[in-house]
Amino acid sequence: MSSSPSTASRNKAPKAAAAKSFTITELAAEFDVTPRAIRFYEDVGLLEPQRVGRNRVYSQRERTRLKLTLRGKRLGLSLQEIKQLVDMYDSPSDTAPQLEAFLAVLRSHRKQIELQLEDIRVTLEEIDQHEERCKRLLEAASAPAPAAKRVARA
Repeated sequence: MSSSPSTASRNKAPKAAAAKSFTITELAAEFDVTPRAIRFYEDVGLLEPQRVGRNRVYSQRERTRLKLTLRGKRLGLSLQEIKQLVDMYDSPSDTAPQLEAFLAVLRSHRKQIELQLEDIRVTLEEIDQHEERCKRLLEAASAPAPAAKRVARA
């Protein structure tokens, strides 16, 4: 005896209902962001939670999208670049043009960060030089006066 389509859909319903869901407060606490930030990511199209009455309900998919969004933000990507990354999460992973485009974004961002890193290294070297000069000047200022100078004053 085969199951009818309605029986099959009823059997799938409990699995869908059993899927883990999250509130905005839970996600905000888990990722150490404000609910306002999560709503902002929703407004710009990065997240698409379900609504139950007036409450937002976030699925595992939305949790992953938030995680990718925050990772992109930590990397210094623009919202447009983050959206491209997050949208790739929903598309087939073998979509070569999308992956190539994202790889180009990552390469460009890497170059920018490497330039910033070099600027930071140069700045740290300059700080080292200033610190050494200040230490020498402090040592010279706190050193006792030579004996010849003390006798001349007496």
